[in-house]
Amino acid sequence: MKKKFRGKIGSHGRVFSGVVISRKMHKTAKVTWERRFYLKKYERYEKRTSSVMAHIPENMEIKEGDKVMIKECRPISKTKHFIIIENESK
Repeated sequence: MKKKFRGKIGSHGRVFSGVVISRKMHKTAKVTWERRFYLKKYERYEKRTSSVMAHIPENMEIKEGDKVMIKECRPISKTKHFIIIENESK
C-alpha cells in the first residue's frame, strides 16, 4: 500500500519523481532524477541528473533505491526545500 504524506509542513510548487540514492542522514534522503538538456550546437539532447535533499515524514519508511515523489515546500534547513509526499515503490 502506498503511503501519502499528511503532515504539518505545507507543500507548494514543483513536483518531481525520483530515486533515493542516499539515506545516511537523520530524517533526510538524497533524491535524484534524470532530465534532458538541449545542446544547440549539436541539435541534440543529453541526459543530466538533478539531485536534492528531501525531508522524510515520520509516518514513512524510505530506503535506498525506492522510487519516491517529492514536492517543494518551505525551507526546512539550509539544504532541504523538498518533502517526500509518496513512496511509489510499494
